[in-house]
Amino acid sequence: MEPARSPQERKRDTLGRLESDVDAWVATADSRGDAHMVPLSFRWDGVGMIVSIPPNSVTARNFDQGGRVRVGLGELRDVVVIDAAAESIDDDASKDAFAQLGWDPRDETKDYAYFRLVPDRIQAWRESNELSGRTLMRDGVWLL
Repeated sequence: MEPARSPQERKRDTLGRLESDVDAWVATADSRGDAHMVPLSFRWDGVGMIVSIPPNSVTARNFDQGGRVRVGLGELRDVVVIDAAAESIDDDASKDAFAQLGWDPRDETKDYAYFRLVPDRIQAWRESNELSGRTLMRDGVWLL
C-alpha cells in the first residue's frame, strides 16, 4: 500500500480528475426512494459538473423532483464520491462547454436538458489508510 496522500494532494488530484475525466456514475432517487444510477458524460466548469440528458428520462425527473445526486468518479482504488444538488441550466456558455466533449446534444433530433451538479460534499480516497480525512469539501466549502 502506498503512503496516504496529504489533504492538499487529494484536493489537487480530485480537481485534476474533475477537469480531465469525462464520464461518471450518477445516482439519484425518486420521491419513494427508488434508486436509479446511470453513466453520464460531464464537463467540469469550475463550479459543477455539466450533464445533458433527455428531459423525460428517469434521471431528469429525479433531478427535477429533489435534485439530490451522488456521483462516483474513478476506480475502486482511487475513488471520488460527490454529493451534489442538480440545477437546471439553459445558457449557451454551458452548452458550448459541454459540446467540447465531442458530442453536442443540440445536433440531435430529440430534445436534451442540461443540468449542473453543484457539489456540497466531496470525498476522495485510494486505500484504507486514506479513509480518515477523506472528506475534502463540506457544505460546499473546501476544507483546505
